[in-house]
Amino acid sequence: MTTFSAKSGWTPEAEIEFLARVEALVEERIGPMANEVGKVDEFAWDTFRLLASEGVFATAFPTRFGGSEAPMRLRVRIIESIARVCSAAASMVTGTDLSGRPIAAYAPPDLAAQIVPRLATGELQCAFALTERAAGSDVAGLTTTAHRQGDSWVLNGIKRYITRAPVADMFIVVARGNEVPGAAGLTAFLVDRNSPGLEVGPMQPKLGWYGSPIAEVFLRDVEVNDSRRLGDDGKGFTIAQDTLIRARIGHAAIAIGRAQGAIEMAAQYSTRRRTFGRSLGEHQGVQWMLADMATQLEASRCLMQACARRYDAGDPEIAVHASMAKVHATDLGMRITTDCLQLFGGNGYLKDFPLERFMRDAKLNQIGEGSSEIHKTVIGRHLVRKAANALHPCLDLSGLES
Repeated sequence: MTTFSAKSGWTPEAEIEFLARVEALVEERIGPMANEVGKVDEFAWDTFRLLASEGVFATAFPTRFGGSEAPMRLRVRIIESIARVCSAAASMVTGTDLSGRPIAAYAPPDLAAQIVPRLATGELQCAFALTERAAGSDVAGLTTTAHRQGDSWVLNGIKRYITRAPVADMFIVVARGNEVPGAAGLTAFLVDRNSPGLEVGPMQPKLGWYGSPIAEVFLRDVEVNDSRRLGDDGKGFTIAQDTLIRARIGHAAIAIGRAQGAIEMAAQYSTRRRTFGRSLGEHQGVQWMLADMATQLEASRCLMQACARRYDAGDPEIAVHASMAKVHATDLGMRITTDCLQLFGGNGYLKDFPLERFMRDAKLNQIGEGSSEIHKTVIGRHLVRKAANALHPCLDLSGLES
């Protein structure tokens, strides 16, 4: 049996085998649990422990810390496979990456060696406390403060919509140091849950995505030793941006996986539901509807996988490509789940069928880690800036110059 090893890395055979293991988990364990997980917005501990025990979380972490360090091209396929049945399970995979990568990449070596292996096994959980009431995608607008006092920093502020806050053992907090304006003033810290002055608010009720609860995090004169700083002073923006790029690719993978599951269920339902003396699937209009959805989804999957390969290759323009993959996949995912529910008719609106859960969950992908509108702005600005420096060889604009 071919397995991953730190020495040989991820061979094609190892990737195929690991994906087969994940797909078996989806069919035999995660899928059958998904409907129950989706009924109550409590942390899905059984799902979390299963993913940890099977080494899925470890794929996000370097081998030097006990992880298996899967490339992004493999991780998006893992996430997509899991999201086909359960948003909460998929978000546990992306969330472990979101909250663990800054520690693995930027924490002092002794601190990383102490914590990261326990994140990889699921013994510890960390939450990424970035978003605030007036600053989400606008990371440079964060107002939580961090004042230097000798060998420590004192943090004050409120973080909002923090995924896994109710169960996290620690938090990555990005704060503004010493009142320096803009992105240059941000610094990241690793803060223990039991730190005096840190309080996790009550779980915030939400429309969907049950099994992965969120809450506010209050910081009132929380003292953090400088040894818990992640990266250099003033590098918090860089850390946040690097983390968000991975998270946006993850959102695309979740949206694509969920849409795939929705299409499969709609197609299966159409073979059994009869209208006007024929199965629903025998009607040309339904066949065309399914064909359009499957074709558009495959195009989005190709875009996401190309983005993952760009990430693995260190493409300097990866941020804009992550925005493209995220906005395309999440907007499409919302449309597909809605149309698949339509094919279920009245049954689609009932909680007895999974499509209502899929549709509720799909909306968050369009909002989380930057709304679709934010990413369209990012892409548009990039294109305008790029066009200003390179004229198309077929275009002569000299007559427009003043």
